[in-house]
Amino acid sequence: MRALILAALAVLTATGPVAAQDLAITFDDLPAHSALPPGETRVGVIARIVAALADAGAPATTGFINAGGLETEPGDRAVLDIWRAAGHPLGNHTWSHANLDTVGPEAFAVEIARNEPILEGLAGDTDWRWFRYPFLAEGQSPAVRSAARATLKARGYRIASVTMDFSDWAFNEPYARCRAAGDEAGLARLEALYMASAEEALAASRALSGRLYGRDIPYVLLMHVGALDARLMPRLLAMYRARGVRLVTLDQAMTDPFYAADRAVSESPQALTLENAARSAGVAVPARMDVQTEAAALCR
Repeated sequence: MRALILAALAVLTATGPVAAQDLAITFDDLPAHSALPPGETRVGVIARIVAALADAGAPATTGFINAGGLETEPGDRAVLDIWRAAGHPLGNHTWSHANLDTVGPEAFAVEIARNEPILEGLAGDTDWRWFRYPFLAEGQSPAVRSAARATLKARGYRIASVTMDFSDWAFNEPYARCRAAGDEAGLARLEALYMASAEEALAASRALSGRLYGRDIPYVLLMHVGALDARLMPRLLAMYRARGVRLVTLDQAMTDPFYAADRAVSESPQALTLENAARSAGVAVPARMDVQTEAAALCR
């Protein structure tokens, strides 16, 4: 499978765009994710992300919120207002970014419900009943998994799957650290690693989907509203455009049959990811770059 990724990367980096491929970008942890570099604000971060999406002609892009932080930082409400003013919908990521496997299904149900009033108040005519599991933790035991899904189904949610992820969250704290230290070499390496990880994730998802289904499914990309995400968003979106990616909404991507269990919130033995689908089919999941370890070591 490592060879499949290398072959896919070769295709992606060849001159000229490849065939159009649908991708829904989603953002977790609104209104506040990770550390901020000196001089940055949450409002500034979200404004740059929104501007980059607009410049790229991106469609409505779903952001998943943890409203609990507004109790200590009420000014962060402006982040959600900016997001909605730009026409982007919101979904539920629990009140305090609770890990289902840590808090249990009963407390998890409370977390889901507690997040709903602000979602409903901001939604307008958009559908806010999309749910993204914090930490992508869907329940290690069948009983916990089933209980959480029962809660989500009863409350009318669809589950937002993840079929592409390049660990963007791991870059934002090191970015703040490198900026504070004025470490230009560290910043350059961090940015190069971020972009390389994004390209590798695109190639890996396409390789697995091709191996499993003989086609590209519409992918759902997990991202976060971090300061480095904001800085590199124009470059990231330009890379996707050059690679033949067509941005679509979460609703559009998840009409694909691959996502049926999450769309209907029906029983599923494991999270709907390409990696889990490959393991179930006996297909080896290729190794990926360990970007988290390298990023964490920068600017120390």
